[in-house]
Amino acid sequence: METKEIQQLCADIETAVGQRMCTPKDFTLLHERIYNRLGTMISATTLKRIWGYLSSDYQASHSSLSILARFLGYRDWEDYLRREPDGTEMPSSPVMSRRLTSEELHLGSELRLTWQPDRICIVYYEGYGRFRVLSSENTRLCEGDTFRCGLFIEGEPLYIDDWTHGAQPPVAYICGKRSGIRYEIIKKMRVCPK
Repeated sequence: METKEIQQLCADIETAVGQRMCTPKDFTLLHERIYNRLGTMISATTLKRIWGYLSSDYQASHSSLSILARFLGYRDWEDYLRREPDGTEMPSSPVMSRRLTSEELHLGSELRLTWQPDRICIVYYEGYGRFRVLSSENTRLCEGDTFRCGLFIEGEPLYIDDWTHGAQPPVAYICGKRSGIRYEIIKKMRVCPK
């Protein structure tokens, strides 16, 4: 296998996920993101070997390289090798992760949102894509804040709009920029909590 191309593949993945692979935790998170997107397993140990974090004489298998290429939106390893050499644009790819639209929620539903390193936010659905923060830990979102969001994708950043925080003017905001968010519907109800 071409070492230069494998190094470029690793660099492209780091660019796509928005972080360098430097610690065991980084490889575990990447393993989870690959599984969430593709439904295919590649172990954190294999990822460490491909990146050279473990044994430097490791020979990456064709199937492992194809999984990584598919994660970037290519058909397989050969398709990645045929890319434009300057790598000017990342190809589009379908969303394979679990997802939830605001239209699927009932008025009064509550979601538990989490993201790295230790962010937790409980939000209440007010309808029409609008949410109110009920509680939060270790995040800039605070109780009483409101925002709009139409789509939650597991393992991807959460883009919110019209975030109102105190007397500040509404802004757009990104949660879980590095490793994405997780969500869980914790309550389905139709009555606003008091």
